[in-house]
Amino acid sequence: MDIQRTSSLLGSPGSMESLEKQLSCPICLDMFTKPVVILPCQHNLCRGCASDLYDSRNPYRFSGGVFRCPTCRFEVVLDRHGVHGLQRNLLVENIIDMYKQQQEGGDGGSTTETSIKLKSYKEPMCQEHEDEKINIYCVTHQIPTCSMCKVFGQHKDCEVSPLASVYQAQKGELSNAIDALVAVNGRLQALLNQMEEACTAVQDNAQCAKQRLGECFDSLYAALEERKGALLERISKEQDEKIAALRSLARRFGDRLQAATELTDTAVQALEQSGAAEFLLASKNLISQTKDVAKSSLAEERPEPGFERMDHFTLDTEQVETLLSKMDFGGDDDEEFEDAEDQEEE
Repeated sequence: MDIQRTSSLLGSPGSMESLEKQLSCPICLDMFTKPVVILPCQHNLCRGCASDLYDSRNPYRFSGGVFRCPTCRFEVVLDRHGVHGLQRNLLVENIIDMYKQQQEGGDGGSTTETSIKLKSYKEPMCQEHEDEKINIYCVTHQIPTCSMCKVFGQHKDCEVSPLASVYQAQKGELSNAIDALVAVNGRLQALLNQMEEACTAVQDNAQCAKQRLGECFDSLYAALEERKGALLERISKEQDEKIAALRSLARRFGDRLQAATELTDTAVQALEQSGAAEFLLASKNLISQTKDVAKSSLAEERPEPGFERMDHFTLDTEQVETLLSKMDFGGDDDEEFEDAEDQEEE
């Protein structure tokens, strides 16, 4: 339905009932209230009525949802903007404006009887002039008032404007503000989604960092265990060597002790012989052997003083412990560790 055809129909009283049905909202059953939105199924709704219906069925309005046309039950999937994301039907709004202008012009009693029913409401009256309706707007004080207040009352020196024009202007301004607010809400929802995604990414990255840190410490533990095993092996090797040397020397001392004991027994037996001739035959050789054994020094075969000590295997871990206690993330800290190590060496 174009505007020219609609204009001609408005002048025909017989077509008013049909036009009334076409311009009636299926939700509130009254004339469409601007702004009017059009659904993909080509049915129209007051955006206020559509928003109330949508909010009642989709409490999380900024996360998107499903909206069902009340006329044909066609389901429309809306984004996070909800009903405010639907396209406005400017053609229907222009038709409504034309109809209202014709009604205000007073085109005959028959037209009035078949006119479209507007939403019933009680018109506000002026507080200063109880019989006067509020029909103008005081631009100076930014409040609606009546004609009597402009002629005789407190607004007689103020700038005024027709109530309808200010109404349409402020209603359009509020509609634009709502659209802007919906856009802001959409951006906020996008930021919230980004924050959630960032939280998930932080958790995942932290888990990976923990795993890498665990692997690094496992490597340190493995290196320490390997080094510990090597050092223990060195201690055990020297222990075995020293014990083997001491036991070999002990065997030699034992052999000497046994030989000296046997020589002592032979010498004692010689002393106990009563015959001088028999004693003298063996005494010279025994005296020589006894003196040689008695004069033999055992110092050369004894281990050096402190041979049994293992103090040289003492491990100084203070510097390593200091470095480990300062171990941190980042390459700069490694340079600090090296500087600290160099200072300790100096």
